[in-house]
Amino acid sequence: MFNGYNMMGGWFGWWFMMPIFWVVAIFLLVWLIRELFGKQNGSADSKFIDILKERYAKGEISKEEFEAKKTELTK
Repeated sequence: MFNGYNMMGGWFGWWFMMPIFWVVAIFLLVWLIRELFGKQNGSADSKFIDILKERYAKGEISKEEFEAKKTELTK
């Protein structure tokens, strides 16, 4: 039923493919986490810029203050 070639080939395939599977799985997991959290940080910056624009539109800050704060936030 089983010959030596199939048993060794099966074990070799198992020991060869499992580490590759786990490396790819961990890489994808790390990439996904970086993508999710990276976009949140970027949206926080744009949120602050939106608040500045709103304050400038309401007249709470001058154009000079707006430009200075915007420059500081985008550094």
